[in-house]
Amino acid sequence: MSIDEPIEVVDVIEESSRVGFAYKTLSGHPVSGEEAFILVREQAGIFLVIRSLTAPSDRLRWRIIFPLLLLAQKYTRRRYATALLREPS
Repeated sequence: MSIDEPIEVVDVIEESSRVGFAYKTLSGHPVSGEEAFILVREQAGIFLVIRSLTAPSDRLRWRIIFPLLLLAQKYTRRRYATALLREPS
């Protein structure tokens, strides 16, 4: 199963202690909003910062299941964090 999720990257961060990107959703995306994924290097280690502004989509079919999409978003974020902590093989 695949879902179209049209987005536009609006910012790219490339600094000595931070790298990442931010995007906004486009019409037809299951949710409406912006999200940023930033890796931050500090003395204590490397941290993943996820910032998100999420609202229901402009499409009725997605608006109906918006609460389920929020759960899927939380599950996916947990998987990102797990992948970051996993030892390389």
